Amino acid sequence: MEMNASIPSWRHQMPLPHYVQALLASPPHRGCGLHQWIFRAARALHTYRGRDEIISLIEQAVAGEPVQPREIEDAVDNSAAYAWQPSALGRGVRLSRWPSVDTDRRAAVVSTGGGLADLWETSPFPLSDNRVRSEEFVDALFPSEALLCCGKSNRDFATKTRAEWRGSLSSLQLVVPSPMTEVWGTTKKGKRSQHTLENTGPRRFLVIEQDSGTPDEQASVLLHLAGMAPLALAVHSGSKSIHGWFYCVGKPEDRLRAFMNYAVRLGADRATWSRSQFVRMPDGTREGGARQMVYFFNPEVVK
Repeated sequence: MEMNASIPSWRHQMPLPHYVQALLASPPHRGCGLHQWIFRAARALHTYRGRDEIISLIEQAVAGEPVQPREIEDAVDNSAAYAWQPSALGRGVRLSRWPSVDTDRRAAVVSTGGGLADLWETSPFPLSDNRVRSEEFVDALFPSEALLCCGKSNRDFATKTRAEWRGSLSSLQLVVPSPMTEVWGTTKKGKRSQHTLENTGPRRFLVIEQDSGTPDEQASVLLHLAGMAPLALAVHSGSKSIHGWFYCVGKPEDRLRAFMNYAVRLGADRATWSRSQFVRMPDGTREGGARQMVYFFNPEVVK
């Protein structure tokens, strides 16, 4: 496989360091952190072994423990971006920041998943009356006192309290999916702005967007990912993509990055990894007047 080809052959003959051997010799039981251990072990092994051998070593280490289908393979693939490198080996070695799209895996997910109608029908909250509910959605998704950065475009935006935005959200097309900490922040270029990474607070939602594939294919991917993380909302962009909002308060960044890596493998746009990235306002209005309809809403996962 391509990932194996990127590993120099001499690494396969390198003896495993004692700390890696000790790690492989002491996996926890299921229910006591086994999933996290698989990811950590894979991350440590990337420097010394290729993908197939890493999978084999971990399978041997966890023999007898209940492991989910593809749990080890996905951990190995998703941990590649976090591969640990000792300084002597790390010089001059550049690992890909994000994985490439795995077309075979995406096709398998799409072929076994539902489509847009299934996403709509499985929504715990009924959406059949076609009423615009921007205000209701935002009330359920964010705390009442939240500072929200919203906009009509990437150039026309503001950060205001929820109360100040009330009544105007359905006319907007963009929102940052995490509350802001301050009204103003400083951009990387040193400019003052109400939309910056600096004044964006901790992640509240990790949004998965796909620019390729049909709406049915994108819905299949979101339904698949909803089996791994709590899907709170799915909103159509009014053009060609569906944004899936996954609730993630309190989740470690390495877990979220692993989830995002997997989503990118399935065709997601990596841009929404940035906490300050604008996404589509639920039931908002796109430039040109198209409605950004919500196809799935589960307020019960938001705590």
